[in-house]
Amino acid sequence: MKPYGGKVWLVPDAYFPEHSSGRFPSHEAVCLLNTGERDAQVELTLFFEDREPVTGFPVECPAVRTRHVRLDQLKSEDGQRVPPGVPYSILVESDVPIMVQYSRMDTTQPEMALMTTMAYRGNSGDN
Repeated sequence: MKPYGGKVWLVPDAYFPEHSSGRFPSHEAVCLLNTGERDAQVELTLFFEDREPVTGFPVECPAVRTRHVRLDQLKSEDGQRVPPGVPYSILVESDVPIMVQYSRMDTTQPEMALMTTMAYRGNSGDN
């Protein structure tokens, strides 16, 4: 199958709330789609307003498969997690072309809200 997408993706507006009002927790997900013949080795980097970026979030997306990465369950190689209640941005880098979509389930109010958007395909020169 032909690979589609790019190798660098950006999600400028990410946020994981501290509290949930219902029985379902708020959560975020990065959906990876790999239509190519090779497994994708993906690295996530988190950027913040008031602190240094956090790296070391490796994820694999098998060839001709999709992978839903729950960011509230993600842990870096050195044990760091996505901090709740802090706005951040995500850089997604892959060694093969993939597609990236970001979704947020907000359950901070009784009426749940789902937001989803395609990530921005970065232009780093190797995309």
